[in-house]
Amino acid sequence: MSELLTPDAYRQLARQLELPQHALIDGRPWQALSGATFETVNPATGEVLARLPACAAADVDVAVAAARTAWRDGRWARQTPAARKAVLLKLADLIAAHSRELAVMESLDSGKTIFDCETVDVPETVNCLRWHAEAIDKIYDQVAPASDNHIAMIVREPIGVVGLVLPWNFPLLMLAWKIGPSLAAGCSLVLKPAAETSLTALRVAELALQAGVPAGVLNVVTGSGAEAGEPIGRHMDVDAVSFTGSTATGRRFLKYSAESNLKKIVLELGGKNPCIVMDDAADLDAVAAHIVNGTFWNMGQNCSAISRLIVHRAVREPLLARIFALADEWRVGDPLDPAHRIGPLVSGAHYGKVSSYLDGTGKVLYGGTTVDGRYVSPTVLEITDNQVRHAREEIFGPILCVLTVDSLQEAIEMANDTEYGLTASVFSAHGVRALRAARALRAGTVTINAFGEGDATTPFGGYKQSGFGGRDKSVHAHDQYTQLKTLWLDLTDSQAEAA
Repeated sequence: MSELLTPDAYRQLARQLELPQHALIDGRPWQALSGATFETVNPATGEVLARLPACAAADVDVAVAAARTAWRDGRWARQTPAARKAVLLKLADLIAAHSRELAVMESLDSGKTIFDCETVDVPETVNCLRWHAEAIDKIYDQVAPASDNHIAMIVREPIGVVGLVLPWNFPLLMLAWKIGPSLAAGCSLVLKPAAETSLTALRVAELALQAGVPAGVLNVVTGSGAEAGEPIGRHMDVDAVSFTGSTATGRRFLKYSAESNLKKIVLELGGKNPCIVMDDAADLDAVAAHIVNGTFWNMGQNCSAISRLIVHRAVREPLLARIFALADEWRVGDPLDPAHRIGPLVSGAHYGKVSSYLDGTGKVLYGGTTVDGRYVSPTVLEITDNQVRHAREEIFGPILCVLTVDSLQEAIEMANDTEYGLTASVFSAHGVRALRAARALRAGTVTINAFGEGDATTPFGGYKQSGFGGRDKSVHAHDQYTQLKTLWLDLTDSQAEAA
């Protein structure tokens, strides 16, 4: 990572950026057939950054047709694994070479702090693409244990044309999580970034062409979910859709599939993630650091964010004192200032949703303020009932709800009492106790004495209403973009004689 710049230097770079103004279909700039556009806005200032095409069903048809043509002629799918690997590694190198440009663009478009963009989002985007590129020629097919007279081969084939529908909270990183394994598998793509945060997806698509991804293989349509996302979900010539976003929208994609061609649907949805801290947790300073990072990182706009702190009564007060002290270091303000860790929420609508949880439910232990109608300060609320909406709904903002328990069993029951099951954390110095708790928690990722999502080697996805149909990250991510085929060879004497 390069050394961080001064706020003025970042602001100067922001003024010099050439922002995308078009979608990208079949390797060419594209304006919506209707001529309609929409504004993408800087959440920190309200400034209009660009006017982008408001693509609709007719534009999606063109993008899908381009992807299908590329799929049929094999310009990407039939390249050797080594050739696809080389192209994806070159794309990763190009993103690394343009890392500062992309970091500033991401911060402007999403409100993410430049600190996070420079230290997490862009480097992890590069790492993700490199990891999946390197996996291309290392994932083997199988031979089943058939008889001496038969050979049974089980091979993976790319699923075909894939729709990728992205969220606004991690525009670059979720892009990498999806294009990495799908391009590695050999698929052709129609990608729809969130309307709030489309700019970096368009820039990466331009870099993909420079890297050697053939025209028609990576198409980007911009616009709203209703106008551009739903047509992807309903399209009869799309073979699969991978969606990250809200549980409510995920349900709709299942409906679109059922009402169209029964395309494969992979959903990575919401979370209401518990963090259990028991009375034997070691090093409360370290525990508090994990909780503060897990709660307030990216303004809490993270599906795996710690949302419920379920803490044993014996350590509640000393732990909260440490959390408050660390939260003081998370300064609120201009996201282009590297000293700031809390930027604006992504939009006025989302600010309204998150700030509505500052409604007097529960006792404000820390924070509870807003700034300029754009920012919500780091907040800690004490609640006594796991059934209130603060404990049930995904807030998706920098608000931590604290619940107090007297036993591990009570903590596990409370943690599991949710419709979600994405991530969870447990802190205990007793190894067996911690592992038993982790096994009992109904979540796709459970961290022990830490907050996190693993790394590129570990699958990410949820239980219950947090996910469906597959996993992002790791070799398991490649499964959602491939189909299994059995090749059965008969080696009997009669077959040999016929030959």
